[in-house]
Amino acid sequence: MLQCFHLLLLEPAKTMASKIKALNSKAKKKPEVLEDDQQLVAELAKDLSRVCQSSSVLEHIWKQDDIWPSSLCRVFILEWASMLETKRRPVQTDGWPGNMDRQQWDPDNQLDLQKAKLDLLDWAKDWRTQPEQSVLTGKGVAKVLEDLRLAWRWGQVPNLLNAMEMVMWTLMLGSPEKETVPQLWLAWKQRTDFGAISYIPQPVWDWITKAAVEVTLNRDTANPDLHISGDDKKMRVGTERKDVPNHRRRFDGWWCAVGVEGFHAGRRYWEVRVGERDWRLGVAKESALRKGFKSLNTGTGYLTLRLERGTELKALTVPFTALPPGLIPQKVGVYLDYDAGQLSFYDVDTHVHIYTYNERFCEKLFPLFGTVEVGKDLVIRTPGVDAQCLCASSCLWA
Repeated sequence: MLQCFHLLLLEPAKTMASKIKALNSKAKKKPEVLEDDQQLVAELAKDLSRVCQSSSVLEHIWKQDDIWPSSLCRVFILEWASMLETKRRPVQTDGWPGNMDRQQWDPDNQLDLQKAKLDLLDWAKDWRTQPEQSVLTGKGVAKVLEDLRLAWRWGQVPNLLNAMEMVMWTLMLGSPEKETVPQLWLAWKQRTDFGAISYIPQPVWDWITKAAVEVTLNRDTANPDLHISGDDKKMRVGTERKDVPNHRRRFDGWWCAVGVEGFHAGRRYWEVRVGERDWRLGVAKESALRKGFKSLNTGTGYLTLRLERGTELKALTVPFTALPPGLIPQKVGVYLDYDAGQLSFYDVDTHVHIYTYNERFCEKLFPLFGTVEVGKDLVIRTPGVDAQCLCASSCLWA
């Protein structure tokens, strides 16, 4: 009980004090003069804030509370000039550009940068003449903007780049599509490496988790060394190898199993509490081979995330993609958008994006689970359900 109140009162207070100190420190570092690229971004933010409703969050940019590095400003200018050009093409019908050809421009090329600036300024002329607060952003965007404001103030995101994007896309899209901007933004950010997405705003997170499904382990696919719980939601490496039929669907090398149900359309989300040493999660294509110790990567029909030796987090692409140790989660959210061709991994506790596979899916995909833990279960969780506090009365910390 005392430990619970210590966590409830003292630890958050220490964290709050340190964050307030960091914010005050950041506020004192305003430069007297912005560079040209920074000034352009600040002017765009001011104009957007004047025209669009619910976009007052952008005042932190033009009032220089949130100053982006010049390098980020240059890439932002070039990226959005490219997207404006894409929107002008007659073949663009879905309202949301895909991957851009990064070879067409160079952040260090002054001619490219100057042209991009002129394109942005030319676009801005169209809405600078509009009355104040004349563009309705929509409830969905408004909620995301407020969440991003709070996330920035508390240091969960380094800048308000994503808020700026939300408002700009609201201007670019037609009225019927405005309520879908947050969802479209998520898919776009996970397709590109520009301003790499980190924190997932709460309204977007809620939309992701609404796709939650019950996933259970298929015992007929589990490696004979695995012990699976009675509810088919927990697995660990057992002490004895079971005598089970070794048919083609069963893993006999890697300590893995797949879910009972495969998916071939729509959105699906599930959560897993993982171990601390070595685990893998993702999906296996229906045609993927399951025998032996062949690498479970994109070359063999698997889209997976793996932790090795407790410190090496990687996406098993070919070759593999090493991920920062700071992204190692305790609970992983796996989100499959089959129709959009995306499989994404998130840290459930922090709502941080870890990695996304982008691929055109054309066969059934089965949730994949793997572990080497002997003393701790890998657990398929019901999203939103956590263990209850043991305090005698209701606990605000729970």
